[in-house]
Amino acid sequence: MTLFRPLDDRRPLSGRLAMGVEYDGSAYCGWQRLKHAPSVQAELERALSKVASQPVTVHASGRTDSGVHATRQIVHFDAPALRSQKAWVFGVNANLARDIAVRWVREVPEAFHARFKALARRYRYLILNQPSRPVLERSNVTWCRDPLDADAMHRAAQALVGEHDFSSFRAAGCQSKTPWRHLHFIEVHRHGPLVTVDVQGNAFLHHMIRNIVGALVTVGRGEQGDGYLAELLALKDRTLSDVTAPACGLHFVDSLYDEAWGLPQEPLGPNLLAFLGEWTGERELPACPMVEFRRGRPVAEAAGKAPMAKEDES
Repeated sequence: MTLFRPLDDRRPLSGRLAMGVEYDGSAYCGWQRLKHAPSVQAELERALSKVASQPVTVHASGRTDSGVHATRQIVHFDAPALRSQKAWVFGVNANLARDIAVRWVREVPEAFHARFKALARRYRYLILNQPSRPVLERSNVTWCRDPLDADAMHRAAQALVGEHDFSSFRAAGCQSKTPWRHLHFIEVHRHGPLVTVDVQGNAFLHHMIRNIVGALVTVGRGEQGDGYLAELLALKDRTLSDVTAPACGLHFVDSLYDEAWGLPQEPLGPNLLAFLGEWTGERELPACPMVEFRRGRPVAEAAGKAPMAKEDES
């Protein structure tokens, strides 16, 4: 695998295109286009429309909140004009602000949908755990001056793995029809002063990861024990839960799809964690109904099992 793939500048791309996008969400109200505030979607569509000389609407693998970053947001759109791979990437980037960039573009079958064909989403939350406030990393990490026990945080987080009702970790204004989500894994590690919360699931509720991290920090400070997250999960009541962690530490690092779609693999971001060396799609996905359904395989749901969690929020 290589980072340096040549961009074709001769053959025009047509039909449905998938695109990988990276952004610093600090200046935006989030991914989704809004009338009253700047969004990443609106900026990307504006740049694409300039290159195509026609309006372009994109569909994303998931929505991110205000201030949240992404290193592998996958979008798709139906190309209204013939442009080469190089023209799409370089042309769009030339019309974008420095805090958004297109990484690649590929032709995909018409059946591909960035949101509805995604098998999983993965986020990493970064905490800079040191006495002094961050300077160079200030926009991409959350600062915690109190010593954190990352091992205790990891142990507490394991109660969340699997399919659960995450009502205790959803925002009050969450519009999802169901609080059920399937967490594939959640890991907490320390790398020097960096404490990382690495989490993957079929989808996430509004503020779900930030609410989980807020509770984990309470455990890391020693204010609660290893069973704290299990206790909050069982309450199914956000009003009895913990604080919401800041948006600046959260990074959307992967949206996973079946290999048949042929999307390029990339190192998992953000670049602060490049030393870990992991690439997208390297971990095996769990055998669960939603993954099997998205892969087009027969789904035999167990009797009495909770409804298959939807991906209407990220």
